[in-house]
Amino acid sequence: MLNKPKLAAVGLLAAVFLAGGLAGWGGHAAAERDDAGMRGRRGPDAIVAYLSRELDLSTAQRDSVRAIFERHRPETDSLWAQVRPRFDSIKARMRAEIDAQLTPAQREKHQRLIDNAEHHRRENSGERGGGGPN
Repeated sequence: MLNKPKLAAVGLLAAVFLAGGLAGWGGHAAAERDDAGMRGRRGPDAIVAYLSRELDLSTAQRDSVRAIFERHRPETDSLWAQVRPRFDSIKARMRAEIDAQLTPAQREKHQRLIDNAEHHRRENSGERGGGGPN
């Protein structure tokens, strides 16, 4: 039987796995969307379009899959709100460890890369502050 700290750790691990999986899946779909003429589509719509192409979904199936994403969105948003601070902390530590391996010039370029990626992510998600795993 799992005690509370272990259960919390397992829950966090599952949440990070889920967030990473969705981010990877969304990233894959985003990378392919230009080829499919899906410019501007993100998140669940991009995933539904990707699944539709890859699995040859019918219109009814696409609508059902989209509804599943919408039905579970409050749960995933709530989970992300709980996990986000821990995720950001780990990301900051990883970046600091990477910076420690770089020359000063590489650190400057690394920071520019991070800044550009964050700007692009916020711009594409419509996000202005915190937010979900977009």
